[in-house]
Amino acid sequence: LFPGAFNCCTKISEEIPKGILRRVERFEIQKADGLCHLEAVILYIEGRKFCVSPQIKKLKKWMKKNKHKTPRKKKHGRKRRRTKIIKKKEKKQ
Repeated sequence: LFPGAFNCCTKISEEIPKGILRRVERFEIQKADGLCHLEAVILYIEGRKFCVSPQIKKLKKWMKKNKHKTPRKKKHGRKRRRTKIIKKKEKKQ
């Protein structure tokens, strides 16, 4: 019935071992609105997900350094191809 309901974290951890942060492939931020009632950070490690409290100082610092690991939204619309214009050199006689 609700496609987003199964992606919500129901329990969050208040502690993170150092080894987990080193192996994170990507992360998402879950906001407490709509179907999800908890605010959390979802860490994806080797196909598994861990739900962690966003209030942990170590996690906040790590997230600032690793902004590139957040999934980016795809731009809608068609991309235009750029064609490279090559000018031919004229030979002088």
